[in-house]
Amino acid sequence: MTTTGFEDGPPAATGAQIGDSGTGMHAVAGILAALVQRGNTGRGQRVTVAMQHAVLNLCRVKLRDQQRLTHGPLAEYPNESFGDEVPRSGNASGGGQPGWAVKCAPGGPNDYIYVIVQPPGWAPIANLIGRPELAEDPEWATPEARLPKLDKMFQLIEEWSSRLSKWDALAELNALNVPCGPILSTKELIEDKSLADNDMVVTVDHPERGEFKTVGCPIKLSDSPVTVESSPLLGQHNEDVYVRELGVDPQRLAELKTNGVI
Repeated sequence: MTTTGFEDGPPAATGAQIGDSGTGMHAVAGILAALVQRGNTGRGQRVTVAMQHAVLNLCRVKLRDQQRLTHGPLAEYPNESFGDEVPRSGNASGGGQPGWAVKCAPGGPNDYIYVIVQPPGWAPIANLIGRPELAEDPEWATPEARLPKLDKMFQLIEEWSSRLSKWDALAELNALNVPCGPILSTKELIEDKSLADNDMVVTVDHPERGEFKTVGCPIKLSDSPVTVESSPLLGQHNEDVYVRELGVDPQRLAELKTNGVI
């Protein structure tokens, strides 16, 4: 649960508890809306975001389809049978443009790419995998024809991709504007040059630990660049807080340190 209060006066957050990233993003949107209102009207308001509610917001398509079931089976789903609830459909997702992770060489746990087969992409894919006749075959040429045999479709793609490294397979698919992406290990993520070039994997200097890598800020603002710094050491800012902010005499602060109070 995320609860944040913005009252009249200087910006301040009270009682904020951030759950998962999805909840956090929904909370940020609510906070920004509340700030806009306060800037325009001078009135603050309380923003409440529950984790369950944030996740449910991502399920709106399935809730729509649940109501469509009253008119019969959903044609864009690959499932053969329908009951009184939307069936699980894997990565087909009921959208008619399915995607799947297909294996690449040499066949390790991270040697996969994720491929999405959109209607305009089927003919280029069919030619690429050495099955050009499937581009015109009425049993394969349309999304509706391919829907009942998605397993077979991705098997055919995997027979092609399994002979290539994932980077080579990606390069060939990208050249055809086929939506795809690599399945990356944590080692590949932390060593990815493009992520480093875009300040999404940054190197931070720590006074005790030394240099280490961590995640940068995903939101890029042209006038507000973000610098990721290491967390402070225990007591690093004691003098700033006690002497400069709270007015404690420096000699008294030294006594408190000596006596183990601070």
